[in-house]
Amino acid sequence: MRSLIRVGHVLTAVAIAAGLAVAAPADAAPHRAPRVDNPYLGARAYVNPEWSARAAAEPGGAGVVGQPTGVWLDRIASIEGANGRMGLRAHLDEALRQGANLVQLVLWDLPGRDCGWLSTNGELAFGELPRYKREFVDPIAAVLADPAYARLRIVAVVEPNSLPFLVTHVGSRPDATLGCEQVRAAGSYTEGIGYALAKLGAIRNVYNYLDISHHGHIGWDEDRGPVLALLVKAATSGGSTPAHVHGLIANTRNYSALREEFIVKTVISGQHIRQSRWVDWNPFLDELSYVEAFRAEAVAAGFRAGIGVLVDTSRNGWGGPNRPTAPGWESTVDTYVDTSRIDRRLRIGNWCNQTGTGLGERPVAAPEPGVDAYVWMKPPGESDGASTPLPIGDENHNRMCDPDYTGRPDASPDPSGAWRNAPPAGEWHSAQFQELLRNAYPPLN
Repeated sequence: MRSLIRVGHVLTAVAIAAGLAVAAPADAAPHRAPRVDNPYLGARAYVNPEWSARAAAEPGGAGVVGQPTGVWLDRIASIEGANGRMGLRAHLDEALRQGANLVQLVLWDLPGRDCGWLSTNGELAFGELPRYKREFVDPIAAVLADPAYARLRIVAVVEPNSLPFLVTHVGSRPDATLGCEQVRAAGSYTEGIGYALAKLGAIRNVYNYLDISHHGHIGWDEDRGPVLALLVKAATSGGSTPAHVHGLIANTRNYSALREEFIVKTVISGQHIRQSRWVDWNPFLDELSYVEAFRAEAVAAGFRAGIGVLVDTSRNGWGGPNRPTAPGWESTVDTYVDTSRIDRRLRIGNWCNQTGTGLGERPVAAPEPGVDAYVWMKPPGESDGASTPLPIGDENHNRMCDPDYTGRPDASPDPSGAWRNAPPAGEWHSAQFQELLRNAYPPLN
């Protein structure tokens, strides 16, 4: 495996955390970077100084301050910089000062964004597609096309946690929402994503990645196929073609374990493990098996044969004292799965500020065949959503962020597993970050 963080070595990370400038290399004159198959191989990845400084302020945080994380553009104002935060140009300029040649961006402001979770709804209503194109995508594309940034490899994750909701949160599904019905009818997700793919994909040093959620959300055949069809539709909408999609990304902002290495038996007491409450007939137990299958299906659906996948490992380590070290008890199929599994969530669909989590594999290029990199696209320590309703801007409280929520009234109790006293989405969650450090797997040195 090849480390991503040649630029993020200790001296550079300490300088960044301290707010010191890092001199640009002598050969920093603009030139168009050649297109490569895997942008992470041989890359010097950008370390976000804002995240690095917050991590450095935490006990033990110095051990991770040099890790690269995604820069989230989650509203129009974030392009220029809002509330004292760095804007897009400031990040790109800082990357050049660091001597980095890879920057990771997340575009996340679709009209009617996050229709299935209702925890971090964006600023644009589902009918504001023209504004999304004109005021969000076009300015981002204009900045990225600036010759000053031509030597950077720019990885753009285009609107994660969107298209899968148009399968799992519509129609007669128990989790259906009016918001998802509206955006599906308006076509704003597929058209908006296609437009972004086309605009960014026309810039040679930009590498677009589309989100494929995680195995615990759309791993089932009846969900995976329709989501893939939506990816194809998005890649052929808004002026885009599948050639504008360089790769896929899985587990963005989520917690699914890479490998469930201790679930080694398939039948317990005459029952297949798919009959367990945790697996629930899902053909996949973990993220790497899911990624391998989805990648093959995407190629068969028309995406490029060499398409690679990123896996977000920022919070899927599940280390600490509760991590199993061997297969579990075989008294029943549920007991076996529950005492063997590395992923300690109460339910595999739980997603908001989960307790017991740890940092996962550190960012690294080409760790597995077909995997371009393990990445920390979600900056560890940033909250998923407020644990209690707060009258703040566009923060719409989601019950899945409430630690006392036990699921729909018509279903068996499903506790959310969320942290108490969590701040609004995107704000720093110190207690969770410290737990991520304690429970990191592999452990921090």
